Amino acid sequence: MAKITAGVGTSHVGALGVAMDNGLTGNDYWRPAFKGFEYSREWIASQRPDVVILVYNDHAAAFSLDIIPTFAIGCAEAFQPADEGWGRRPVPEVKGHSELAWHIAESAILDEFDMTIVNKLDVDHGLTVPMSLMFGQPKAWPCRVIPLAVNVVQFPPPTGNRCYELGKAIRRAVTSFDQDLNVMVWGTGGMSHQLQGQRAGLINSEFDNRFLDLLASDPETAARIPHLDYLREAGSEGIELVMWLVMRGALSRYAREIHRFYHVPASNTALGHLILEET
Repeated sequence: MAKITAGVGTSHVGALGVAMDNGLTGNDYWRPAFKGFEYSREWIASQRPDVVILVYNDHAAAFSLDIIPTFAIGCAEAFQPADEGWGRRPVPEVKGHSELAWHIAESAILDEFDMTIVNKLDVDHGLTVPMSLMFGQPKAWPCRVIPLAVNVVQFPPPTGNRCYELGKAIRRAVTSFDQDLNVMVWGTGGMSHQLQGQRAGLINSEFDNRFLDLLASDPETAARIPHLDYLREAGSEGIELVMWLVMRGALSRYAREIHRFYHVPASNTALGHLILEET
């Protein structure tokens, strides 16, 4: 049987990818941000996951206002890094796990989640930056990846509770898959940030750290945070944090926190990171 062994939450700030791709991680500005992932890279190298289910949001690279799926799962064998307007990131092709992805799609749909199945998908910084943060810059990614895109761009996004329940459905799907796989679920995006308007540059460290506390110890309360609170307290892009709740729902109630990192600023956002491991 496949088994979910851990969950990872992390921001997917595009500027982090730019810093890595241009050799800037050691300069005075970026060094403190990347220091928080030194433990994470050593840890994940020791864990050797077979598959990562990576929950992220597309930034108009694969989807547009023409088609806006609430939940979309990539079921292809491979995914190319997207060209987001300045060329593709110099990172490896993302290898999928089609068999497990189709199994999750079928299980979740029969579990009454309306998943959009995607068989051709270019993946943008929302997916590739977390991969680089955790694995560095290898010639090939060391595991298979199942992209799971969540709409947090166009109103209405799914509620935190719906994302949390989807995580539970993913757990049921994975544990019913008849291959011996070490599976992790990553939730990406956030933390507090706003990219436009009068509140551009907003960062709310108190809200961010409270969310990290709840995610680790009281995820049911975190799942009940309403959309308006994310908007008011964490900025217009703070709603991305609901994607961390998919990750948390896929873990048991008793998953334990083994690493946490929070840094301000990373570009004009707050950078958050959390690792939860099954006991």
